Amino acid sequence: MALSLVACTDRNREELTLVNKGNDSVSIPPISSFFPPAKAKVLVVGVFHFDYPGLDELKTAEENKIDVLKEPKKSEMTELVEYIKKFRPTKIAVEANPGWRATEKLREYEAGEHRDKRDERYQLAMRIASETGLDTLYEVNSYSLIRDLKENDSLVYKKLIKGLNWDYEDPYWDYVKNWIENDDKLTSRVSLLDFITYMNSKESHQYGYGAYLTGFFKSEDHKGADYLSMWWYNRNLRIFRNIQDITGESNDRIMVLMGNGHAAILRQLFESSPEYEFVEFSDL
Repeated sequence: MALSLVACTDRNREELTLVNKGNDSVSIPPISSFFPPAKAKVLVVGVFHFDYPGLDELKTAEENKIDVLKEPKKSEMTELVEYIKKFRPTKIAVEANPGWRATEKLREYEAGEHRDKRDERYQLAMRIASETGLDTLYEVNSYSLIRDLKENDSLVYKKLIKGLNWDYEDPYWDYVKNWIENDDKLTSRVSLLDFITYMNSKESHQYGYGAYLTGFFKSEDHKGADYLSMWWYNRNLRIFRNIQDITGESNDRIMVLMGNGHAAILRQLFESSPEYEFVEFSDL
């Protein structure tokens, strides 16, 4: 029986109505109805690294760096913290490797230590956890498949990356650099809350994701595509998998604090997963 789509009923129901050649109607229930309606809520807070560790390919110029421990950014940090607390997280996941001792450091923070550290894991994650009564922080960072290959089979690793053109001339990479440089200049001109809200917008995440599809990605013979999938995309898939492991009940409210490059991919993963409800940062 051949079916053709003729209409979509009430958008809230998302139910499709189709007809066959004999004009008999067939209703198809929304795909979401096949999955449990209760989902864990996730708020991804993508940020720039407040302590400027200089690990990203594009570095922030000294004149564009801000100090979150000094005014006016110190007060703006309080405003940002109060805004995020509206989410009422039950769990907080941070970009930290296993062994970083996140929960132990939270205890130290509550005892008065680490207050002079600019790192967002202290300024946001630990402060919010402390002020909302959470006693645990979850380390969900991961290394990538390509790193595993490099450590376990260097010959295969060298073969895989041979021919990768890190200096591939792509005008779209130049556009990306101009965008990021402009963003760096904004941090001193707008409030932290406004800037983090902007960073976590759907458009920012879309172009942040797309930035990885420029430059070296266009290396010949799919070298860039292969490397990106085994490095950046794989790393974020592993991070997502780690977050699945800390998800317990459907009423979980998980705050995920990450560099915004991760947030762009995590948005896609959480929005696509039937287990989670992605909460827009701007909707708090």
